[in-house]
Amino acid sequence: MKHLALSLFLALPLAGFAQGSDALYLAWGGKAGIQAVMNDFVPRLKADARIGSHFKDTNSKHLAEQLTLQLCQLAGGPCQYDGPDMKTAHEGMGLRRADFNALVEQLQLSMESRGIPFAAQNRMLALLAPMHRDIVSTR
Repeated sequence: MKHLALSLFLALPLAGFAQGSDALYLAWGGKAGIQAVMNDFVPRLKADARIGSHFKDTNSKHLAEQLTLQLCQLAGGPCQYDGPDMKTAHEGMGLRRADFNALVEQLQLSMESRGIPFAAQNRMLALLAPMHRDIVSTR
């Protein structure tokens, strides 16, 4: 399966998902749909030989819940993410661009496995992409 580079997502059109609307939230199946993707995604992260070590001591259920709230809020849903900002959460981890890209690949696999429409995948990735600068600390 071919995975697109994250940089491609930054240039994708965002048609069909107006800012401030809940269209993306609904396209993901609401909170339950987002939760299903995150419940698939977190075990993939932990099992990935490239980045799993960063998550070995992480409580999987808590991480999936926090990610669900974060994506739900980003997608225009009624959730409120009150966890740490991405810079604080990833400080001192020494994450590289390759680590971030591996995470994106696992997220793509989870979205595909849960049947998230391609346009909705792209829109969510476009919303998540700016976090790159707060997460990646080394090249």
